[in-house]
Amino acid sequence: MTSHSWQGRVFIAQSLDGFIARPDGDLGWLTDPPHDEGHVTGHDGPEPPPGYEAFMAGIDHLVVGRGTYEKVLTFAGWPYAGHHVIVLGSTLAPGVDERISVAHSVPEVVQTLEGRGARAVYVDGGQVIQEFLRQGLVDELVISTAPVLLGAGIPLFGALGTDVQLTHLGTSYAGSGMTSSRYRVKH
Repeated sequence: MTSHSWQGRVFIAQSLDGFIARPDGDLGWLTDPPHDEGHVTGHDGPEPPPGYEAFMAGIDHLVVGRGTYEKVLTFAGWPYAGHHVIVLGSTLAPGVDERISVAHSVPEVVQTLEGRGARAVYVDGGQVIQEFLRQGLVDELVISTAPVLLGAGIPLFGALGTDVQLTHLGTSYAGSGMTSSRYRVKH
């Protein structure tokens, strides 16, 4: 486990079969879901996970992979205004975008976060999440599951090398059929 003074937090959505995007990176199943009636009425369970706005209000830094960064560039606006963003990528050149810092390794990310006095770090992107879990750098996960089966795609989790034990903190249910669960990682 890598020592760190900040909290690593994941906030991500997946399909019911565990994919964060289609094989080509498409997120249409998440951003433009069908509006189907008949889902259970939305409600919060005990200690429900925060919504995205509340989650982001508690974040001061983000670490994303190159694929996530490139996907975000296709959005209408930059969703991370006011936050320091570190893109973890071995081939991305420093200085390519004034809104980001580039790191080529996890130790470089950790050093940057420690040097900047990070407190709460949003960890995003399938490969980055997996590597941060392997290194013991994730402390909390909020995973939202959409009521759709994709059959194939980019998985949220892969081989981690060891079991990662979690404590379930709460689940909420949206009227859209989306469920969100919050977990603390046992270190």
